[in-house]
Amino acid sequence: MEKYLKIIADSYAGYAGYLWNEITNPGWGNYFYMLIVISAFFFLLELARPWREEQPKFRKDFWLDFFYMFFNFFLFSLIIYNAASNVVVNLFNDFLGLFGVKNLVAIQIGTLAVWIQLLILFVLRDFIQWWTHRLLHRVDFLWEFHKVHHSVEQMGFAAHLRYHWMENVVYGSLQYIPLAMIGFGIDDFFIVYFFTTMVGHYNHSNITVSGRVSGAVLGLLIGVYAISQLQLPVIQEIGVLVGSVLFTAFVVGPFMKIIFNSPEMHIWHHSYNLPEERRYGINFGLTLAIWDYIFGTAHIPHDGRDIKLGFPGVEDFPQTFVEQNLHGLKQK
Repeated sequence: MEKYLKIIADSYAGYAGYLWNEITNPGWGNYFYMLIVISAFFFLLELARPWREEQPKFRKDFWLDFFYMFFNFFLFSLIIYNAASNVVVNLFNDFLGLFGVKNLVAIQIGTLAVWIQLLILFVLRDFIQWWTHRLLHRVDFLWEFHKVHHSVEQMGFAAHLRYHWMENVVYGSLQYIPLAMIGFGIDDFFIVYFFTTMVGHYNHSNITVSGRVSGAVLGLLIGVYAISQLQLPVIQEIGVLVGSVLFTAFVVGPFMKIIFNSPEMHIWHHSYNLPEERRYGINFGLTLAIWDYIFGTAHIPHDGRDIKLGFPGVEDFPQTFVEQNLHGLKQK
């Protein structure tokens, strides 16, 4: 018992110190300011070129969703999740130790190039999350938690991180073992989080852009990462950057909205009126859209710009943060 009490105390102290360091030390790899910069970027795009022009600039529940972003990204871990998850992981490892299992690593890919490890981590994590997302729609008691995310009635970038705290537990639990079984030898997880957070904001934002534009942005991100890993003269770095942008814009661009999720696709996931034969949901993709095309859950019948959002009964769903985060915990 003493061991686990120490884990709890160290977890609180460690995460509080980490969060304070994030706030007081801006820089590359800083999750706190990453969230602020990405949010500001998409909010400015929504103001400049809104897809739904009739929607208010500060849409319904804007400030509620703004708080959700920081709560789910940081505060929930400080309050309980970091300490609780560390205790559970140690309990699980101690249980495995009873059978002589010292770690879960079954596949060692640490010898591969960093960019390959990052790609594997990104694709595997997204695949697991896609199936977890389907589970949230398919299992009734999990759907009650997921309703918080689907209670959005006017879509915007901040809706990305409006979700019940229980989803942190579900996603974290279901992806822990498969990811723990792979021996990643990298510390650059920030890159994956940065990219997936950016795409998640994009999917929920009130904008629309062509595949070539989103392809160019992807190329820019790839180019920036490439030159950060290479020691090249400035003129060659510019060449790598320009070449990456042009390649993804014109070669990958036409396929961007099949490979990656987009506002035009994700708006249908939040549709109030789902097709009768797909009552458990459509377009489950988080970052990648390809899983929906592979498994037959993609559904974009027409331009969904002005469709009604939510679910039957959303009119009576709790409106406050506290009520929403207690929803699903009480028996009906």
